[in-house]
This record gives sequence, structure tokens and C-alpha cells, in this order.
Amino acid sequence: MKIAIIGAGAMGGAVAEGLLKSHVVKPSDVVVANPHDDKLKRFAEMGASITTDNKAAAEGADLVAIVVKPWLVEQVVREIKPVFNPRKQLLANMAASIKSSQIIEWMESKELALFQIIPNIAIAERASMTLIVPVGASAGQTHAVKEVFDDLGETLITDEAHLGAGTTLASCGIAYAMRYVRAASEGGVELGFKADLAKDIVLQTLKGAVALLQANGNHPEAEIDKVTTPGGLTIRGLNEMEHAGFTSQSSAA
Repeated sequence: MKIAIIGAGAMGGAVAEGLLKSHVVKPSDVVVANPHDDKLKRFAEMGASITTDNKAAAEGADLVAIVVKPWLVEQVVREIKPVFNPRKQLLANMAASIKSSQIIEWMESKELALFQIIPNIAIAERASMTLIVPVGASAGQTHAVKEVFDDLGETLITDEAHLGAGTTLASCGIAYAMRYVRAASEGGVELGFKADLAKDIVLQTLKGAVALLQANGNHPEAEIDKVTTPGGLTIRGLNEMEHAGFTSQSSAA
């Protein structure tokens, strides 16, 4: 599958990097487009084609992925529309908060096979949690797109009504996880470890927690109970987290 990535910012760059490490897509089948070529050189070094022309990138690609800021999506869609063939090509939007109905209106095509795709930046290391919403796509087209992103981490086919929640959990969620890593690492420094060593301890601990939960399918509280000794350090730490509102859920007014 030939894939065009339009946009080489933080997310677009991560998607391109992941695809260039993929086991199912050849580097020679990836083209990365960005208006400023200074962001493109590293992708060329990894084997991708590069261009500053969005239309040139889109023309002939099997899948065109728009990975730009939300306010630029309409501009990009209208720019590539003259060369985009909805009967032969698939379109993916990776900008949050842009509805499929808007893209279909801008593209002016009832034959459009569109995918609303929300990955997270771990896609660069083929470790993303990616949400995929097919809109007007066939089962075969959906399978082909899912196969690509399955190689870049885990995927979930969902509907557009759940895309916002999924974005919070997966795309924004990776930032929340990293904030925990930072906080726990700083705690390790306070306890006497050097910063890099504290971070390594926290990262491996998180990896272990994930591995346990994925292996046994338990609720997190079941595993927490196993290490929470009455009167011990764990329960003290957990109580401090609760006092600070770690698991409280605020409701919108």
C-alpha cells in the first residue's frame, strides 16, 4: 500500500517514522509532505520520498493521511481534491475534532471512503493505541487500513460518537502517563536516587504493571490488593494519592 502523509509536525512525523519502521509497508511506498523541507530530511534518510507539494504527495497514493492542525484540514482537503480519486484512493483524517461530515462536504464526494484515525505519538515506536472510525468504507478497505495500523501498535475500530473519549484516553492519555513518570521520578530523587536512575526504575515498574494486567486481565485493584500490606508503605502512598484527588472525577458544570 502506498501511503502519503501530509504534515510532518509532531504527530505527522511520528506516523511517518512508525510507517518507515513497519513490517507491512515498504519505506519506498511512503511519501511525506510538508511545506518546510527542513522537517523532511530525516524521512528521506529513512527511505521515504519527500515533497513540499501536497498534491504531488496525494496523487497516486492508495491512502492519503492528513496529519495537520485542525484549522488547516479544510485547506489541505481543498488543495488535494483536484488530484484525489475517491473511487481508487482512501482518505484518512488524523486531526482531532474535525467531523467526517465536514470532510465529506469539503471533498464534495458521496463515494469517499474516509477513515477518522486517532493514534498517539508512541506510533513512532510502533507502540500506539490507535482508534479507527471507518466512514463509507467497505469491509475490505477497513481491513486493509487496520492491517497497517495493527503493525504500529494496537487498534480499535469504533464509531465517531466515541472518538472524543478515545482521544482523551489514548492520544491525550499518553501525556498523562508521562506526567506520572515525571512525578514519580522526582519522588525518587527526593528519596535519594539520581534522576536518570529514578526514571529507569519508574519506567520498568510501569512496564511490569502493564504486562501483569495484559497477561491476567485482572482489574487494577486486584493487583493493588496483592501488594498493599496493612500498615505498610503502599497503603500510605495510596492514601496520599487519594487525598490529593488522584482518582477523583470532576464533572463539567
